[in-house]
Amino acid sequence: MENKMAKTLNLTPALLRKIVLEERAKMLREAAGSDHFMTGDDHPEDVEAVETDAGDLAGTIAQDIDYMKALKIHEQRLQAKLKRIQEAKAKVRNRVTRKLG
Repeated sequence: MENKMAKTLNLTPALLRKIVLEERAKMLREAAGSDHFMTGDDHPEDVEAVETDAGDLAGTIAQDIDYMKALKIHEQRLQAKLKRIQEAKAKVRNRVTRKLG
């Protein structure tokens, strides 16, 4: 039977450097259209701002607030559970110390 494993490649410093430089070049190409520093524009009036609708932002803020509320409820439940655990632990500790002492 033929081994169908993927061919392994040794990661040498030269190969790693090549990969990093390729990724850096790709990132710079992608960012060139959106960042005025990459395009060489020095004046703020030459740069176009990316605009976001208020409705889009409001939706994400509302979701974040709802998530915070859910986390607060979860935190309260966990705190109550921790309190019960600590009380039970204290009872057992007292029982053990009475039996030993």
